Amino acid sequence: MDLTAYIDSKRDEHLSELKELLRIPSVSTQSEHKLDIERAARWVAEKMRAAGLENIEIVPTKMHPIVYGESLRAPGQPTVLVYGHYDVQPAEPLDLWTTPAFEPDVRNGNIYGRGTADDKGQVHIHLKALESLYKTQGKLPINVKMMVEGEEEIGSVNLWDFVKSSQQRLNADALIVSDTSMLAKGVPSITYGLRGLNYYQIEVTGPAQDLHSGVFGGAVPNPITILAEMIAKLHDRNLRVDIPRFYDDVAAVSRQERKALNSLPWKEKEFRKMVGAPGLAGEKGFTIVEQLWIRPTLELNGIWGGYLGEGAKTVIASKATAKISTRLVPNQDPAKIAKLVERHIRKLLPKTVHCRFDVLSMGKPWVAPYTHPIFQKAIHSLEAGFGKKAVFIREGGSIPFVTQMHDTFKVPCVLLGFGLPDENAHAPDEHLALENYFGGIKSIALLYQRLGKP
Repeated sequence: MDLTAYIDSKRDEHLSELKELLRIPSVSTQSEHKLDIERAARWVAEKMRAAGLENIEIVPTKMHPIVYGESLRAPGQPTVLVYGHYDVQPAEPLDLWTTPAFEPDVRNGNIYGRGTADDKGQVHIHLKALESLYKTQGKLPINVKMMVEGEEEIGSVNLWDFVKSSQQRLNADALIVSDTSMLAKGVPSITYGLRGLNYYQIEVTGPAQDLHSGVFGGAVPNPITILAEMIAKLHDRNLRVDIPRFYDDVAAVSRQERKALNSLPWKEKEFRKMVGAPGLAGEKGFTIVEQLWIRPTLELNGIWGGYLGEGAKTVIASKATAKISTRLVPNQDPAKIAKLVERHIRKLLPKTVHCRFDVLSMGKPWVAPYTHPIFQKAIHSLEAGFGKKAVFIREGGSIPFVTQMHDTFKVPCVLLGFGLPDENAHAPDEHLALENYFGGIKSIALLYQRLGKP
């Protein structure tokens, strides 16, 4: 049977199988789901076998296992390394889901459930593309190595140890990742740039313990007030990050690239609707697309201190804490930026309080040319699979593993995402458009097929 006809004939079967995977609550950050994580790993290994992969291993780590499989039966053909993850974010708050997070539901042309877009649905796209090729041709047209981890949502803690110890085994001509999004509905996309990510925690301590705000208020430092004042000084009136030398190494983006990015079929009206705020705010002098993709940022991700329970408790808190992140762009060094941020925070700090500054994680930005022939084959495969023009985009998010792999193996990294920006990854009612799921299977199968041709 013709490849695309075969894929069309298996739509119901593929969707039913995806639901099986989505029902497994493989939440990597919660210890009570350890058995679910292991069950998801076994499930992925079983489907790798069905897709024609061999030498399948469930590799134990200090935390959650990595599933690895390969097919090296195409001598003279290119080898691709496919990466994804089977772990998911917690589903809380549960009451904000229309249907239960781990009971997948199809409605309005989408499949809803935790992990649909990030990243189980996209991993399943590759598994079904490979299986379709294997079933229709009796073998895979190229050499494939597939690595699916269970710790991406908690920082891929043990993945890099596995990669370094298996570098020769994982060597390939290209890395293919589906953990990103399309530009918009009906616009299949290849991502060629990601921002890096540094994450920090700041703890400001004043009094040795919480104090009565009537007895002591007015004479002692309030850590919450001081922390809020410090945070308010991290941006100027134009919403630029107001940290000395923060922008020193930001790579210039050519006029030609800026024009190309701003010419993409991206709709500001839909973006505003998706955000849902009364208005937008960003660095002056740059378009929204540029603010999202090619400019660095500093964001407050959480702040707390004092009494947070019901009713009133009149205290001056002993401590106030904030979590802050910086998204970085090419040429910005994460270690250097972390030092600049800490230095500035401490400069803003009054002598009436102490401050603890922790760098929780660091990740480099990544951008790569898309001149390698694999990118042209990928674009043509997307257009054949979706019947629509495909585009090259950058994204504001971060995948540290892509940067590490690119720096280590020096091969093209092809990011083929099939989610959409409004599909609530990490939030209630996460979903994946069925159009993108089925179109993704066709596109990936066609890409593997094209890569096996001269």
